[in-house]
Amino acid sequence: MYRFLLSRRWAIIFVIALLLIPTMIRLGFWQLHRHEARVARNELIATNLKDAPVAFESISTAPGFNVPTGETWRAVTASGRYDAEHEFVIRNRLEPGGTSVGFFVITPLELADGKGEVLVNRGWVDSPGDATSYPAVPKPPSGEITVTGRLRADETTASSGIKDRGGLPPRQFKLINSTQQAKDNGTTVLGGYLELVSTAPAATGDTPELLPEPEHSDIGPHMAYAIQWWLFTTLVPVGVVVLARREAKERAAEAARPAPSEAPAPVTA
Repeated sequence: MYRFLLSRRWAIIFVIALLLIPTMIRLGFWQLHRHEARVARNELIATNLKDAPVAFESISTAPGFNVPTGETWRAVTASGRYDAEHEFVIRNRLEPGGTSVGFFVITPLELADGKGEVLVNRGWVDSPGDATSYPAVPKPPSGEITVTGRLRADETTASSGIKDRGGLPPRQFKLINSTQQAKDNGTTVLGGYLELVSTAPAATGDTPELLPEPEHSDIGPHMAYAIQWWLFTTLVPVGVVVLARREAKERAAEAARPAPSEAPAPVTA
């Protein structure tokens, strides 16, 4: 009754099913790992944001320092004077909570202890409306200040997915990268950068729009996707069985159908 399963067509169906099952299992685990990474990231952000601020230079101690993953988003402070001469902007960045494309304003802070400079992301400003003009940027506070912010690792193409390229207008870049700025300006810049939260004394007048605290409560849909892939895996053998039984039933019905009778010979006079 099921000898048709030995046919070439059914051999192809079995091969496809055997390929689909491990593929869907792997896709499910891929989504599970993404879920676990998202949960770990949320926990890291929540923990580091609650910790008491520490001095930036107590973590980043030298140029080219690679900020450890466990230290990212940690509250840090730095004291010194803004180096407005070497201020620059980062192109093609979205407005916080919006859809407008503009610039991040990055101003180096000369540390009071003379250890070097710290890149400070002072926030977002709108685009001037064309691709080459420098945006209108509020001046940084003058004099001795203390800034508090969130510690971030240098951006790279590998970590951000943003392709760095030359030929940009003066003082415009694609990535926030301390090594790139140290090379470009000939200054000593400690690795990593600071995402500004507050300034003491408080800044007056117009300021760039501060970046909000990162989202760390949404775990995303990855666990649901993982479960879906594993459910699809179980449906593959079920689908094969259903197809096989349907074809067997159709073949049995065809075999039970009576053969058409021969037409009677014509009667001659």
